[in-house]
Amino acid sequence: MTSATELPAAAPADDETGSTGLGSSPLRTDALPKALGIYPYAADLWAEGLLWGAVLRSPHPHARIVSVDTSAALAVPGVHAVVTADDLPTGPDGDRDGAPAGPVVADRPVLASGVVRHHGEPVAAVAADHPDTARLAAAAILVEYEVLEPVTDPEAAFHAPPLHPDGNLLRHLPLRTGDPDAVGEVVVEGLYQVGRQDPAPIGAEAGLAVPRPDGGVELHLSSTDPHGDRDRTAACLGLEPDRVRLVVTGVPGATSDREDLSFQVTLALLALRTGRPVKMTLTRAESFQAHTTRHPALLRYRHHADADGRLVKVEAQILLDGGAYADVSAEALAAAVAFSVGPYTCPNVFVDAWAVRTNNPPAGRMRGEGALQTCFAYESQLDQLAKQLGVDPLEIRRRNAMSTGDPLPTGQAVTCPAPVEALLDALADSPLPALPLDDPEADWLLPGGPGGAGDPGAVRRGIGYAVGMVHMLGAEGEDEVATATVRVSGDHATVICAAVDSGQGFATLARQIVQSVLGVSEVYIAPVDSDQSAAGPAARGRHTWVSGGAVERAALMVRHQMLQPIAADFGMSVELLTISDGKITSYDGVLGMPVSQALEGRELWATAQCRPHPTEPLDPETGQGDAFVSIAFCAMRAVVDVDIELGAVRVVDMTVAQDVGRALNPRQIENRIEGAVAQGVGLALLENLRTEHGVPLNASLTGYRLPTALDTPDIRIAALLEERDVVAPFGAKAVSAAPAVVAPAAVAAAVRAATGLPVGRLPILPEDATLA
Repeated sequence: MTSATELPAAAPADDETGSTGLGSSPLRTDALPKALGIYPYAADLWAEGLLWGAVLRSPHPHARIVSVDTSAALAVPGVHAVVTADDLPTGPDGDRDGAPAGPVVADRPVLASGVVRHHGEPVAAVAADHPDTARLAAAAILVEYEVLEPVTDPEAAFHAPPLHPDGNLLRHLPLRTGDPDAVGEVVVEGLYQVGRQDPAPIGAEAGLAVPRPDGGVELHLSSTDPHGDRDRTAACLGLEPDRVRLVVTGVPGATSDREDLSFQVTLALLALRTGRPVKMTLTRAESFQAHTTRHPALLRYRHHADADGRLVKVEAQILLDGGAYADVSAEALAAAVAFSVGPYTCPNVFVDAWAVRTNNPPAGRMRGEGALQTCFAYESQLDQLAKQLGVDPLEIRRRNAMSTGDPLPTGQAVTCPAPVEALLDALADSPLPALPLDDPEADWLLPGGPGGAGDPGAVRRGIGYAVGMVHMLGAEGEDEVATATVRVSGDHATVICAAVDSGQGFATLARQIVQSVLGVSEVYIAPVDSDQSAAGPAARGRHTWVSGGAVERAALMVRHQMLQPIAADFGMSVELLTISDGKITSYDGVLGMPVSQALEGRELWATAQCRPHPTEPLDPETGQGDAFVSIAFCAMRAVVDVDIELGAVRVVDMTVAQDVGRALNPRQIENRIEGAVAQGVGLALLENLRTEHGVPLNASLTGYRLPTALDTPDIRIAALLEERDVVAPFGAKAVSAAPAVVAPAAVAAAVRAATGLPVGRLPILPEDATLA
């Protein structure tokens, strides 16, 4: 069986100074193998005696399962096993419940039992000796359904019959602070909608399960949370966690939870039933059905302000469509409520927010869940206020900008740096892009592209601004902890940490940390599996903070072991020795020794943990509480050209000013910002997984429109503000989520400025930008 092996030795640095430590921009550890096509992904795996798996999914968004007949599938030559909910362990009361699981609430069956609650829900699975045989056999399974009326309108879910034993209300969270009778001199209202964005990962879900001699199973998957996935898989199979091992293979892009748990458990179940390795690779259409999407949202807002535009009161109602299962809807709702006013101060805030269950595709974790939806709404409201008062959009944001020490509406003081006004100033000082050239060679710059049907005279340019915020790490009492081991032998070091590099560059960061602390040039990153100590999921910038902090602490412990005998020989303390450019130097310059000489013949290692300060749940009656570890801020200016007759929009330029705490790898930060902005532009103008009566209409890469290189604008970094967060390791903040949260609101503001139209939904459709 082929699987991930240790990453190649560190490549030479490619920044101007040749430095490889923190603050430099060395080449990513995975860049060369990915460029050469030798980087191992789950779809590349192979094992002797391999079988192929396939899943039968429900064609209905809501139906009762009357019967399942697997005899025809079992009769297909080459089929080795067919499994249904009956093959999974029974629930606590002895019922066949499909072994429900979930990242927060265990409510989603691995294989549907009794009822299906969304289109594409897994019902049965097949293992066969060829992938086509497996798919044909899965199609031969006869399932009799009693079709039920789906609940697809989240507003109707409040009064509809329960879709699940837990009911249709996933969470209601009110927020109350200040004087409910406060009234401003100026009042603006708005109704806003956000569509269903799919993560659309580069690679579809794939994996390999191998049965173990002890009755357990080994899973090779592109997981972003190996220990969480292992524990949930073991629970669904009725096994002890130590009998399930999860080995992480290369992750081909992840901006949300990478795997549907049903996929993992079904794969393991087939391997256990057949006693042979089983591989499963989903088609793109199946991938759309297997993973979760961004929460569609409906938001009603009323802003009160004084005559100068300073906020007096904000009232809001927020409704998130969680789809068929809970997933992380409660977490997304908490972020939506806490950030409902945005990075602005307001003494009186009254919000009611709900997440509900429907028969639509399940929603889950995706960059800035909850924060993105409210950012679009509150920034649209500020544009309304600016227009009504005749105030510049940047100025009205400055007048309300949050600063360090100001409270969130939840009562939590923002103790981390909150340089909102400085971010706005950076945008104001950034030059605007040139107007389109009156040149036949430049007609592709106009909306619609070359040979478009539009009249260049109908093109209007708009400039819009937006500011947003996201929280880092888990929230509301979630325990965040990571463990790392650093081992040094000879002239190289090895980092063992179960933090998955899902594209955010953690492997490169870990290498930089060890190089900075120990002065060792050769650093290897061990492949990740669940036999290592847990590091938690790759989400909300946690690996930069928690896992990076654990690597630093372990490296510092090794540093002390290395320097202590040297310091003792020279009669000084370890603190008087420094490591720089691969050399150990004393404070007085007497000692100058290469690190390689100090390590010669020695093997040193240390293991350390990092755990940030605790948080607490928001009060269920008032929404008050210290729910977040820290917050990151981002401001953005969008420049768009709009054909007001056709409604075609071209995003010309996105200029970003971001609060990064400390730029640990400037080039990597810029790359992450560019990717997040592109994703935000996609939601603003193109991306929406459309459904009709709960059935997706465009679940393919031909129907689901993604931004291409021609749709992606010039992305410029106006400023990376480095005001260090003193409680964070290295002082750094999360990078990727904030630009994805802000970009859609900025594009909408620019279209609003170009057309004068309200623009109240994402994605923006041609009719939303048409004046003809």
